[in-house]
Amino acid sequence: MSRPEIIKKLKKKNSKLNQSQIELIIDTFCENITKALKDGKKIELRGFGSFFIKKIKENYSARNPKTGELIYVPEKNKVRFKPSKNLKKLINE
Repeated sequence: MSRPEIIKKLKKKNSKLNQSQIELIIDTFCENITKALKDGKKIELRGFGSFFIKKIKENYSARNPKTGELIYVPEKNKVRFKPSKNLKKLINE
């Protein structure tokens, strides 16, 4: 589902809000999730799931599959999502 589709669905459910207000709400929501993840916090949306940061260790012995040469892969952070039990149940019905 794309951003415009989400805006249309929210507009149908909340006819009092105009499109610019809905866009502001979505932008604020995304900015706050991004900021919290940058600060190393875990975001939990009850009934939906949680977003968290996982550190991926550096790797000195990784290989380039094309050339076979050894390369260094630095440590990095990845965003992970863990769905709630309710979401898993709804998806697997």
